[in-house]
Amino acid sequence: MNMWEKQENDQLKEYQRNPFINLADSMNRAEIGNWNALAKGGVWTTLVIIVGLLLFFSFRF
Repeated sequence: MNMWEKQENDQLKEYQRNPFINLADSMNRAEIGNWNALAKGGVWTTLVIIVGLLLFFSFRF
């Protein structure tokens, strides 16, 4: 079992023990999005984020 699967299993067990944590987590993810998807993206996701930030800051100033 890799690190992501262990984290998912631990989170699922926590949700089953405390269902209101699931509600709070869902509301937070709806507001800010799922940051784990960016971490799993790899090289292309990182490249797109860096280029986007560079463009954002170059046109901002």
